[in-house]
Amino acid sequence: MSKTQIHDKDTGSAEVQIAILTKRITDLATHLKKNQKDNHSRRGLIQIVADRRTHLKYLEKKSKKRYDSIVKKLALK
Repeated sequence: MSKTQIHDKDTGSAEVQIAILTKRITDLATHLKKNQKDNHSRRGLIQIVADRRTHLKYLEKKSKKRYDSIVKKLALK
């Protein structure tokens, strides 16, 4: 999160939200590798991925430069 913050107390910008969601996605993905039958967590993962996709679309529409920066920092593509 500290890599993507615009200023010290930034917790709500699109970049920070995407970084937080990415961390949660990786944590849930590792959990689901161990617990394949945990369908409740799988549903949560799908919702988080959709939420991150929405944030990314918003950021791409608002500022292509910031979008490219966050995608590169988090190695999303």
